[in-house]
Amino acid sequence: MDICRRGPHGHTGADLKGASWHRTNDTVGLAGVLNVASRVHRKFFEAGGTGILAGDGALSYRPEEILETYYDLGLPWRIHGTLDYQFVDHPAYNRDRGPVYVFAARLHWEF
Repeated sequence: MDICRRGPHGHTGADLKGASWHRTNDTVGLAGVLNVASRVHRKFFEAGGTGILAGDGALSYRPEEILETYYDLGLPWRIHGTLDYQFVDHPAYNRDRGPVYVFAARLHWEF
């Protein structure tokens, strides 16, 4: 059975094109997310339940908070390079876990 382990959530974000700093093919972005586990799943994890992405038998519940930022650099020949950073506090809804810092880089070529 495949069920969603997330209850109510909120998110916001914005991106800004690089025209204001004379880099028309660049974009910078910022986003924030607040994930809340549903009451049913919170009780399941608190009772020691585990899932594929959450649960280690010792849930100390807290909503999961994520902040992400990225910079997309427009390069010649329809190539884009992106650097991304994510900060995740209370990963998998557990205040005893984290924070987690995720760094990523991507190279994208359109042909």
